[in-house]
Amino acid sequence: MTAPAPQRLDEITSSINDDLVQVERVLREGVRSVAPLIPEMGEHTFAGGGKRIRPALVLLSARLCGYRGPRAIQVAAAAEHLHSATLIHDDVVDGAGLRRGRPTVGARFGSRLAILAGDFLYAVSSQMFVDDGNADILSIFADSIRKMAEGEVLQLSRSFDPDVSESVYMDVIGRKTATLIAACAEAGAILGGVTRSERRALRDYGWELGMAFQLVDDALDYSSTGQELGKAPLADAAEGKVTLPLIVALKRCSVAERETVVSALKGFSEAEASVDDPARQRELAHIAECVSRNHGVEFALERARACTRSARARVEPFLDCDARRDLLALADFVVQRRN
Repeated sequence: MTAPAPQRLDEITSSINDDLVQVERVLREGVRSVAPLIPEMGEHTFAGGGKRIRPALVLLSARLCGYRGPRAIQVAAAAEHLHSATLIHDDVVDGAGLRRGRPTVGARFGSRLAILAGDFLYAVSSQMFVDDGNADILSIFADSIRKMAEGEVLQLSRSFDPDVSESVYMDVIGRKTATLIAACAEAGAILGGVTRSERRALRDYGWELGMAFQLVDDALDYSSTGQELGKAPLADAAEGKVTLPLIVALKRCSVAERETVVSALKGFSEAEASVDDPARQRELAHIAECVSRNHGVEFALERARACTRSARARVEPFLDCDARRDLLALADFVVQRRN
């Protein structure tokens, strides 16, 4: 019997579609400014689409916990503003030219303006959390900002380092990705006024979902096409990011293979050549072959599936409802996606 096709994200979030439409409106309202370039950069950012998983998590968690009021829209939009700020800054740090198949803010407007646009979105997000007035919500997102910055610094400080361990890698992705997704799920629980154990369960759901999301992202960098990713494949290796597929391959490969990969990483760290340079492309191909031969992608995806199983276990005890079913389906979507 043929397995049923996985649900699309828009099918999973159809129950909150009206709220997501309102979130989009609030996102645009948030980038109004006396400086004309700020709304232009904001529109460029939000028009690129994106999965909107973080606002969806706020909305679905809130519904699961019995809250359907307007505060969920504001908190969801603030979370997406915060996420967008991190993406703009990350693209500047990485020197990325494409995101979701379109020029990054930095590529279109220049790095200096992109940094300021990210700063503006951080400020907008912070003000929205303050305006909401709940100290717990403000606290969990403030903590997320700190941890995300720490995660990016940790990752950058270990760029091109073939000795990055799996535990260091997991710490990095927990800080840079899972912490914000966990905060979104927990924020919905706070809005719903549920018990501490239920709030903790939803935070843990978000954490495991976030870990799975980043693990899949890092696997797709080695296994998907540029058209699917909306950016060049093997970008992580080219930027010196030693992610789980490569960590596993370096542990399993032969001495000769390891020396080849280490030499390539060292060359990337010292060279000024473009990622499109033929010599660099050949070295990236060698790294990809090493990861493939040693099943690095499969290992990372299995770890992601373990995280989603753990995520599902956190929400299964809640009463059955549309929001619970959507959260369970969202966990499945995260490990089945191709971009």
